[in-house]
Amino acid sequence: MNNYEIEINLDLDIPMRDGILLHAVLYKPKVNNELPVLLLRSPYGAEFPDYSEWGPKFCEAGYAVVMQDIRGRLNSNGVCLPYNQEINDGYDTQKWISNQTWCDGSIGTFGISYSGFTQVLTAPLENKYLKALVPVGNQVNNYGHLRYNGILQLENTINWIWWGNRITQHVPKNLINWNLIYKKLPINKALDGIANRPYFKKIIKNENYNKFWKHADIENKYHKIKAPAYFITGWYDNLVHETFKNFVGWKTKTKDKLAKDKTRLLVGPWYHYNLGKNTKFGDISFGDNGSLDLVNEQLKWFDQRLKHIDTGIDDQPPIKIFVMGDNKWRYEEEWPLLRTKYVKYYIHSGGCANTRNGDGLLKTTIPNNQTFDTFNYNPDNPVPTIGGQSQLIEHCGPQNRYEIETRDDILIYTTNKLKYDTEVTGKIEIVLYASSSAIDTDFTATLVDVYPDNKCIHISDGIIRTKFRESYENPSLISPNNIYTFVFPLWETSNVFKKNHKIRLEISSSNFPRFNRNLNTGKDMYGDKEIIICNQKIYHNRIYPSHVILPIIPTD
Repeated sequence: MNNYEIEINLDLDIPMRDGILLHAVLYKPKVNNELPVLLLRSPYGAEFPDYSEWGPKFCEAGYAVVMQDIRGRLNSNGVCLPYNQEINDGYDTQKWISNQTWCDGSIGTFGISYSGFTQVLTAPLENKYLKALVPVGNQVNNYGHLRYNGILQLENTINWIWWGNRITQHVPKNLINWNLIYKKLPINKALDGIANRPYFKKIIKNENYNKFWKHADIENKYHKIKAPAYFITGWYDNLVHETFKNFVGWKTKTKDKLAKDKTRLLVGPWYHYNLGKNTKFGDISFGDNGSLDLVNEQLKWFDQRLKHIDTGIDDQPPIKIFVMGDNKWRYEEEWPLLRTKYVKYYIHSGGCANTRNGDGLLKTTIPNNQTFDTFNYNPDNPVPTIGGQSQLIEHCGPQNRYEIETRDDILIYTTNKLKYDTEVTGKIEIVLYASSSAIDTDFTATLVDVYPDNKCIHISDGIIRTKFRESYENPSLISPNNIYTFVFPLWETSNVFKKNHKIRLEISSSNFPRFNRNLNTGKDMYGDKEIIICNQKIYHNRIYPSHVILPIIPTD
C-alpha cells in the first residue's frame, strides 16, 4: 500500500441520459497521472460505516474512489424507484467516469447488499471499461430475495419501514411492536399508521414472477458478461443462496473466458450484517479464525485485475470456504465439489414423530410399510424463526432450537450418534411426499446439528409454497388430501457434524417471521385475512420415501 495523500470532492454531479444529476463523493490520490477507479452505488451514502472505512483505504492504495447516491436518495436528484433504475444509471455512471481525465479506463465496482446488486445488474451491459466486480451479499433477482421463490420474506419486506423518501429513517427498535406488525392482517396494511412505503405494498401485491420482478434480473443474461467477479457471502447470510446462484451462473454460463476463469467465491461464518467480521452471533462460537480483512481481500483482487500486479490471487483455487464444525478455512476448485457423495437420509417413524420426544428416525435405508406422520398447522400459532439465514441478528445464525422442538407441529427425525466426523458441504435438498387438507399451504425443513449436551444448532433450512410447486409465473392450487411430491433446497452450507453428534431433520409448515404465514386459503395474500387451520401428512414408505439428500464429503 502506497499511502497516497488524498484529495476529496464532496459534490461531484454525474449526469444521466435523461439529464438527471446524481450526486457522488470522490476520493482521489493527489497525483497528476490517470488512475483506476473503484465505484460504489448506494442508497445509504458514503457515510455508511463500511464504506467510510473502505473508501479512504482504497484511495490510499492508489485508486480513485467514486461513491454515488443512487437516483432519488440523499443528495441525488430524481425519484427513486428501487432496483429498476439501476441498470441504466449504473451504465451511464461507468461511462461518465471512463471519460474523466483522472480515469485510466479501468473501473472496478464494490459494495454490500443493495450495492452488490447494483453491480450485478450492470455486468451484462458489455461496458469495456468495467474490469472487475466485488458483490458482497447479492442476488440474481429480487424474486429470490424479497420473495424467496414466491414466498414473502416477511422480515426483509417489513425492513422497508426504514426506507424513507430520501434517507434511511431509524428510530429505537424497542419503540415498535414488531410482533404486532408481523402478524397484522391483511398483510398489505402492516405498516399503516407508521410509515408510507409504496414499494412495500408492491412487493406484497406481486406474488407471481412477473414483469415487476423480471426487469431487474440477470438470470438469462450471464452469457453477455465480460468482467470477472469476486463474490463474498456468509453461511448465515440471507443472500447466501442467491450469491451461490450468481457464482455458478458466472462460472458456467458466461462465454467470456476471462470472466469465467477468474471469477471467485469467498464464504465465511457470517450473517448479513457482519460479513468479514468475527462478532459473535447465535449460540455457538466459530473460534478466533472466522474473520477476514475484506479491504485487503478486495485490494488483492483489484490490484490483480485493474493494475495487473501479481498479487498471487490468481494462483489460488477460485473458492475459499469456512468449514463450520472444524472451524477452518479451505480452498476448493469447483462447486459443487467433485468428490461429493450424495447420500439419501430417509425419514422413519411409527407415526409419532411429533416433537423431539417422538419416534422419528433419520436413516440411510428406505422405509418399508410405515404409516405417515401428521400435524395440524395453525397460521395463528406459527413456528417461530429460531436461527438460520434470517436477515435480522435476533433471529439468524447458529441458534439453539431445543426449546421449540417440544411443539406438536414439528416433526423430528434424528440419526443415531455419529461414529465419526461427517462433513456436509454443498446444496442440501429434500424430497417430501406430503398431503394437506388445504388447497394451498407451506412445508418447511430444517437441518440441525444435535450436540452431546442436547444443543440443537440450526445449520440451514428451506421452504416451499405448494401453489408454486410447478411454476412461479402460473401457480396452481393443490387438491386436498392428495399426495404430492415436493422438492426444494435447504440452501448451501459447510458443516462437520462431529463424532457423537446427531444429524436432525425438522419438518413443519411455518418459519415466522422470516417468511409470511400461509393462511391456507389459496387466496392472494394482498388483502387476505381469513385463517384456516389445516392438517398435514408426511409419508414415508417404499412408495413414498421422503428423504433429505446430504452432500457428504469423504475424508481423505
